[in-house]
Amino acid sequence: MNALPQKIRILGAGVVGLTAAYEFATAGQAVEIVDRKSGPGLGCSYFAGGMLAPWCESESAPPLVFEWGLEGLAFWTETLKLAKANGSLLVAPARDRADLLRFSRRTSGFEWLDVEAIAAREPHLAGRFDRALFYPAEAHLDPRAAMAALTARLREFPNVAFRFNTSAEDVKSPADWTIDCRGFAARDALPDLRGVKGEMLVVKTDEISFQRPVQLLHPRHPVYVVPRGDGRFMVGATAVENEESPRITARSMLELLSAVYALHPAFGEAEIIETGADLRPTFPDNLPRIRREGRTIFINGLYRHGYLLAPPLARRAVAVALKGEIFPEVMDANPRQRQSA
Repeated sequence: MNALPQKIRILGAGVVGLTAAYEFATAGQAVEIVDRKSGPGLGCSYFAGGMLAPWCESESAPPLVFEWGLEGLAFWTETLKLAKANGSLLVAPARDRADLLRFSRRTSGFEWLDVEAIAAREPHLAGRFDRALFYPAEAHLDPRAAMAALTARLREFPNVAFRFNTSAEDVKSPADWTIDCRGFAARDALPDLRGVKGEMLVVKTDEISFQRPVQLLHPRHPVYVVPRGDGRFMVGATAVENEESPRITARSMLELLSAVYALHPAFGEAEIIETGADLRPTFPDNLPRIRREGRTIFINGLYRHGYLLAPPLARRAVAVALKGEIFPEVMDANPRQRQSA
């Protein structure tokens, strides 16, 4: 690391920006966090599920998501201790048992549960499913509480400052490095970035309690339910190739409600206390990128894996800026550079 602190300006106070701020501040640099919103974590991070599930994600995601996701899991469970390591549960209706078997063949780190074992871990699912996959090393967090707690920790650093209600264009003072963590808003500089809309619900019921995220496999409408405490559950989430102004559609709400009702009929009487949608920033291969242009480093394209991959990407961005390291698995050439070559 450099002997003298450098000034690091971070654009965006979502999960990527805040974890980058934490890593740079821990490395002894002077960090300034700039966000156009009124507070931290109010963009895409606000509507996330908060599941830290690298083993489950390995069913469809490339190996990098699993490998780096283990680092992200450790960051939230061990470094900051903001996540609950209660594992995660995957179930399917009897007619879709073949999908459960297929899922098991594409993942690892699980235990098969029978009826009694399911009831022991989640009593409110007793008798509803005869087989389940349990991933004991996985975890989950409440994204909004995690963003608040991480912000509080950053405010304890004497070398960290926040500037909210401020756009990047309004900041004129120089910085040694700019770390652009603006998500989909950075499309002006990242032309191959696209938005994948995610829609979610928050429901409240006193009839059910879960200790961990529960995913329901379904051939058309898979759903996950994440407990948030006080009888609240986050239900999500769709993945819609649509870059319109984020809004939840009636069709998506019906699909989510139908799926969660199939998980447990008591959800049919739950109160809907919130709906939400936002655009997940995504590159064509659904893998994240660290891109350097001069003294600006972009961290973007985390797709569905924001909380899982933000910590390892932030750690590597520090190595890029302060050590000149290169990580070819996420540092492809900028498309504009390729076109002009």
